[in-house]
Amino acid sequence: MESAWFESSARRAARRTIAAAQSRQALAEACAASLVRAQGALLNLQKPQGYWCGDLLADTTLESDYILLQLWLHPPTDSGWNPPTLTRIRKAARSILDRQLPGGGFNIYPGGPADPSASVKAYTALKLAGIDPASEPMARLRKAILDLGGIQAANSYVKINLSLFGLYPRQHVPTIPPELVLLPGGVLYEMSSWTRAIVVPLSIVQARGGVRPVPPDFNLHDIEAPGVSFRLPRRDRLSLIFHGIDRGLKIWHYRGNQKLKNAAIRAAEKWMLDHTRYSNGLGAIYPSMMYLIMALDSLGYPKDHPDYIEAVQQFDALMSESEDTLFFQPCFSPVWDTAYAMFALGETGQVEEEPMRRAADWLIAREVRRKGDWSVKRPDLEPSGWAFEFDNEHYPDIDDTAMVLLALMHARASDPEAQARCERRAMNWLIGMQSKDGGWAAFDVDNDWQLLNKVPFADHNAMLDPTCPDITGRVLESLIRRGHGMSHPAIARGVDYLLRNQEPNGSWYGRWGVDYIYGAFLAIRALKHARAPVAREPVAKAAHWLSQIQNADGGWGESCESYADNRFVAAPSTPSQTAWALIGLLAADPGAHPDAVRRGLDYLLQTQNADGTWDEDLATGTGFPNVFYLRYTLYRNYFPIIALNMARRELGAEPGSALLDAAAAASPRSA
Repeated sequence: MESAWFESSARRAARRTIAAAQSRQALAEACAASLVRAQGALLNLQKPQGYWCGDLLADTTLESDYILLQLWLHPPTDSGWNPPTLTRIRKAARSILDRQLPGGGFNIYPGGPADPSASVKAYTALKLAGIDPASEPMARLRKAILDLGGIQAANSYVKINLSLFGLYPRQHVPTIPPELVLLPGGVLYEMSSWTRAIVVPLSIVQARGGVRPVPPDFNLHDIEAPGVSFRLPRRDRLSLIFHGIDRGLKIWHYRGNQKLKNAAIRAAEKWMLDHTRYSNGLGAIYPSMMYLIMALDSLGYPKDHPDYIEAVQQFDALMSESEDTLFFQPCFSPVWDTAYAMFALGETGQVEEEPMRRAADWLIAREVRRKGDWSVKRPDLEPSGWAFEFDNEHYPDIDDTAMVLLALMHARASDPEAQARCERRAMNWLIGMQSKDGGWAAFDVDNDWQLLNKVPFADHNAMLDPTCPDITGRVLESLIRRGHGMSHPAIARGVDYLLRNQEPNGSWYGRWGVDYIYGAFLAIRALKHARAPVAREPVAKAAHWLSQIQNADGGWGESCESYADNRFVAAPSTPSQTAWALIGLLAADPGAHPDAVRRGLDYLLQTQNADGTWDEDLATGTGFPNVFYLRYTLYRNYFPIIALNMARRELGAEPGSALLDAAAAASPRSA
C-alpha cells in the first residue's frame, strides 16, 4: 500500500515536472515569436538615413495657439481672413473640435478632466475661427469654462497671450522684462533651458509688440466668471514681494530710461538670434519657436528677411496637414527614438549589423561639439552629448546622451575609432554634468533655485530643471555598463541620491515619464547594475510595489493624475507602462514575483497586433507635470521588445532558472 502511494506520488510529481517544462517552453516560444514580429515592425520604421522618429502627440493647446498666432500675423480685414489663412484656421478648428470632451471642455491628456487653460485657449481659437458662440459645442464649452472658474482660472501664459490682443487686462498679467538678459549673476541661467528660450522672445513681444487688433466686436466677456478677480494670485509673502516687483516693472515699461530699455531689447534680440544658430528653431520646441516669430515681427523684421523666413519655416515644419485637418507636434524626437529603438533591438542580439551601423553613423554625426547654455555653469567641460531633436546644439540633454551611450554599446559605426572618441567625450560630459546633490537633471547643473518658483509667471510648473530619479537611474546604468563601478565617486553619489529619494511605498518619482512606474523601473535597473549591497532591500521593496499595483488584466497603467495627487493613480493598462513594470520586476529578481511576471507577459502577448505592433491611446510621456503631457507613438513598440527579451533570456535558460521554475509553478497551465 505504501509502495503504491509512493508510486502515485512520484507519477504526479513527474506529470507536474513535464507540465512545467511544457509551460516554460510554450511561454518561451510565445515570447520569441512575439519578439520576431516586434523587431520586424520596428525595423520597418527605420528611415533610410538610419534614424527612427515617431509622431509626438499632445493636446489641443498647440492648434489653439496656432490660430492665435495667425491673428497676430494675418489679422482679418473687413472682408475677413485671407483665403490661405482661413483654410488652415478651419482645419485647426476641426482638429480642436474633434477632441472636445462630452462635458464641453478640453483636457491635457487622454482620459483626463477638463483643464481651464486648455479650454479657454480652445474657446478663443474656435470663436476666432468663426464657430458660432451659440452653437451646441461652444455653449457646452462656455459652461465648462465658467464651471472651472472662467477665464480667470487660466494660467499666466494664457493670460499673457490674450493680453497681447486686449482680451485680458494687461495690468493683471505678469510682466517679463527684456532686462532679464542684463541681470548680473547669470539669473537668466538659473531658469530652466526651456523657460529661457520662451521668456526672452516673449519679453520682446511684451515690450515692443503693442496690442494687436481683433475682429470687430470680438471679446471674451462671455467666459469671464462673475465676481472672480482678474488680479494675479498672491500665494505667500514671497509672492507678494514679486508682485510688488511686477508693479514696478509695469511702471518701468512706460516711464523707464529709454536708452537702457533699448539696450535690453538689443541684448535680448542678440541672445534670441544667437540661439537659433545650429538649431531647428529657437529651443527647437513649439512655444519658443512661436514667440520667436512674434518677436521678430514686433521688432519690425520684414517677412522676406532671412531670419524671419527661417523662423516661419522651422515652425511650420512641426505641422502635419491633410485635406481636412492639421495638427502640430511640440517638437521632433529622432535622437530619443533612435537611441531607444537601437537599444531595444541591440539587447536581443538578433539584429543584422547594417541597420545598426546606419543608426550609429547617424547618431555619431549628431554629437554636439559646441558649448551651449550648460557651459555657463561648466565652462571648462569639453562639449559633447546629444539633443532630443534633429538639431539643437545649444541644448544637448543628459537623458538623451545617456540613452545614446547605451544604444551605441550594441552597434559598430563605419569609423570605430571616431565612435570610441565620441563615446569617451560623452561619458566625460555626463560625469561633469552631475549636480551637487548627486543626481542628474535634463539640461543643466544645479538648476534648483526655488525662489524662482515664486515669480508671477511660474505657474506653468517649469521654471526649474531639478535633478530627478528617472534621469539619474538612466545615467547610472549607462556609466556602469561602460565600466564605472561603485568605486567611482560619481556612481557612489548617484546611488546614494536614488536611495535618499525613494518614496515610502518603494517607488520613485518619474519626471519625464508617467510617473512612479517610470521612475521605479529606471531606478531598479541602475541599482541592480551598481551591485551595491545597501540597495538590495530598496530594490526588493520597489519590486513588491510594482507587483501590488498590477491591473486585473495583467498589465500596468498609471494616470497623469499621479502628478496632481502626488501618489500613484491607476489607469487602464498600456503596452509601454506594462513593459516598464516588467523590466523593473525582471531586473530586480526574476523569481520573486512570478505570477505578476507571467500575467504581464500574457498581457503583452495577447494585445500585440498581427503586424507586431501594439496600440496605445493614453499619454505616458511627461512634458511639464500638471501642464503638458505627451504620447510618444513609438513607446508602445520598443519598450515591449526590451521586456519580452529579458523574459525570453530567462525562459531560454537551463531548467533551474528562478523565473522558469516559479512561473511554471504559478501558471494555471501547469496545474
